[in-house]
Amino acid sequence: MIGKFATASALTLLVLTILLVGHGFAQAPPAGQSPAAPTPAAQQPAAQQPSSDQEPAEESSSRRKKPHDYKNWNYNVGFGANLDSGATKTFVRGGGGVATAGVARNANKYLGLRADFIFANLPLRDSTLRLAQAGSASSYLFDLTLDPIINIPVTKLWGGYVLFGPGFYHRMGTLNSDTAVPGSSCNPFFEWWGACPNVSIPLSGSFVNSSQNEFGYNVGGGITRKMPSGAEIYLEYRLTHGSANGTTTDVRPITIGVRW
Repeated sequence: MIGKFATASALTLLVLTILLVGHGFAQAPPAGQSPAAPTPAAQQPAAQQPSSDQEPAEESSSRRKKPHDYKNWNYNVGFGANLDSGATKTFVRGGGGVATAGVARNANKYLGLRADFIFANLPLRDSTLRLAQAGSASSYLFDLTLDPIINIPVTKLWGGYVLFGPGFYHRMGTLNSDTAVPGSSCNPFFEWWGACPNVSIPLSGSFVNSSQNEFGYNVGGGITRKMPSGAEIYLEYRLTHGSANGTTTDVRPITIGVRW
């Protein structure tokens, strides 16, 4: 009886031992296989964003200069006729020929500085020739002007401009076949002619030639029309005034020309 119980107990202990050993082999990793890597506690933080005070490179490159939509230099030539005013109108008939040439340096699309040379023919009236006691005469005006210019774009084809500034004026002329008597009293024409420094015509006879330098101002404006070539045709009106030693010269040139 005791032997049977001991045999049963031994069998039971053997079965439990086999089960425990088998459970241990089931949990152990196979030979040659490394254990799985531990799961990271937390994912690595994302790449650091640039700070708000740092401007992206693209922004600096996007700051481009404005397009250069004007010419640094402009040149112009024109021809036309003049209308006289003031005391000049009393002795000179209108319609004398005018020729101009100029150059402008532009600061931007709207503002510039323009210098012009103007030649104007000043034909004397018949009544003036009688005052001068001359058979014929020639009279000319040479201008040098320096003006700020304001350009006014209206459309892609049409525009305008205004200008104003100081001027230097040289007026000269010659009386032909003059029969005036030196030493005789001056009349208004000879005073305007610049031949009467005193109250009488000079005895030297130099009164037949006139040469006067005057300073003054000019103001004007024009209308422009752009051509397919890029050059512009312009129509310009200007008023010029010079004075010296009590005499004045006033002309109003009207010119048509080309600006490029």
